[in-house]
Amino acid sequence: MLDEDARRVFSSKALNYFDELSKNMSYTKTAQSLGITQPALTQQIKKIERVVGAPLFYSVGKKIYLTDAGSVLLNATHEIFDVINTVTDQIQQKSSESSGTISIGILNSVESKVIEDFIVEFNRINPNIEIDLVLLTRNEIWDQIQNNKIDIAVMYLPDNTIKNWKSYKSKKIINDTIMLVHNNEKIAKRGKATYKEAITTPWVSYLRGYYFTDLMIEKFKNSLVDVPKVVARFSSPYQLLKFVQDSEGVYAGLPLSFCLANEKMFKYYQTPLEPAISADLTYVYREDKDKIPRIKEFFNEWDEFLSNKSYTDRLKSL
Repeated sequence: MLDEDARRVFSSKALNYFDELSKNMSYTKTAQSLGITQPALTQQIKKIERVVGAPLFYSVGKKIYLTDAGSVLLNATHEIFDVINTVTDQIQQKSSESSGTISIGILNSVESKVIEDFIVEFNRINPNIEIDLVLLTRNEIWDQIQNNKIDIAVMYLPDNTIKNWKSYKSKKIINDTIMLVHNNEKIAKRGKATYKEAITTPWVSYLRGYYFTDLMIEKFKNSLVDVPKVVARFSSPYQLLKFVQDSEGVYAGLPLSFCLANEKMFKYYQTPLEPAISADLTYVYREDKDKIPRIKEFFNEWDEFLSNKSYTDRLKSL
């Protein structure tokens, strides 16, 4: 057993500090994200190092890196977090009551109107279950589902930033395709746009690091075509659409789901790229989450919701 000093050092708070520093590899950035001072963070890491008897990080210039001991502790920390999350889920599974809260994180570039409509319907049927819905960035959504801060993530797959899938399950919602938004009548009549045609004009794009930004760059490069010249970047598809339609000679790539849900807003053509650029919009959750009564009910009602009218038809009727 650990002595009392060691138990205090290896508290959940201390391990969380260590885990965050391992992600950011920056004392300044980590202290800011945790809402503590940098000296407090440094002191906590030094306490852990004294207990394990080895340094956890080393520096090269201004950058820090995990030592071998740090890597061992990081793996153990993740195993501890997994055990805690699993125990929490198991306790919740034993509850037969259809009550409590379901926390859902949605990727902030996703067209969410159908999901929002479903939540209204779900609340009508299950008034004792609260739904927390939050828009998150790509990094935030994966961090929060790993740390059990959200029960369900709504995100696009595949995503090569996710390395460890052994503890997670997914449920496909729809396959979403990128549409070229443009004012070229010739392309519109042909019904498809090649990558080379798409880059003849500057683009307005999602921000760097956004899922579809990275996916399009990957597809263009794999086809040995230069990526489009970008003149502006935004986080919202509404901002992209406004920029395209208020400008002359600027293109954009927007998901088909957004185009269908907001058809009345479009003045320009929407044409699929060839080869197609697509991804699956998916529910992602920790394994066994769907055995928790309220989450099991959520997915059962979702299936019933779509059996009455498909996701695509619901998008078209918005």
